[in-house]
Amino acid sequence: MNSTATARAASRPGRAEPAAGQAVEPVTQRNLAYQGFRQQIIDARIRPGQFVSQRELMQLLAMPLAAVRELVPRLEAAGLIKAVPKRGLQVATVDMKLIRNAWQVRAMVEREAVQRFAEVATPATLERLIADHEAILQRALQPQPDAALEKDAQAVDWGLHDLMVDSIGNEILSEIYRVNSLHVRLIRYDADSMRPVQVVPAMREHLAFLRALAAGDREGALAQMMSHIEHSKHRVLAGMLGMPPTAER
Repeated sequence: MNSTATARAASRPGRAEPAAGQAVEPVTQRNLAYQGFRQQIIDARIRPGQFVSQRELMQLLAMPLAAVRELVPRLEAAGLIKAVPKRGLQVATVDMKLIRNAWQVRAMVEREAVQRFAEVATPATLERLIADHEAILQRALQPQPDAALEKDAQAVDWGLHDLMVDSIGNEILSEIYRVNSLHVRLIRYDADSMRPVQVVPAMREHLAFLRALAAGDREGALAQMMSHIEHSKHRVLAGMLGMPPTAER
């Protein structure tokens, strides 16, 4: 990401420090291990269905075994891993039930988030978000997208959704959403759905939503976001079924 985009990212509400609705966890080894596991999913170093032992997790997260052992029940409760006798721990596998459940949670939470975000988002915030999305879109439309595009697109994409959800001001809801977003990331990686050709429609859908908000059209913005969530599910399903993506220019 160029210096201008980096500066924008640093100045986004909720990026430099936790937003109003985001819980601040105490700094313990267990919480550090959880954040490390979360980052491994975000960075695609942990994949759906992967088997891993506690000692392998210890090395992967650079945390002591005691912290990993305390972490496992939290990951199991969140549905991110399950213990398989004689094989170890298995990262959540992707199936139709998981996709349906994850996208249903998204739609329920983000419907409320859009309505709250429409009340609190300032013109300056919307202008900055629009500029960030336009920059990603232009990079995705290049004949040869740059190597950092996928990572930067993910940051801009999830940054908007997290910002909206945190605007509700409900720490419990924000945590539920963040756990669900890890399931969504695993699903996306399994479907290989964040290729440059798929970044284009995602950014365009976000821009349609943001421009509706900037124009004061709250009903239109809500319709755009619900449409985006549904389209993103269809893109994932197409990826899992091996259907070729439709290039958008």
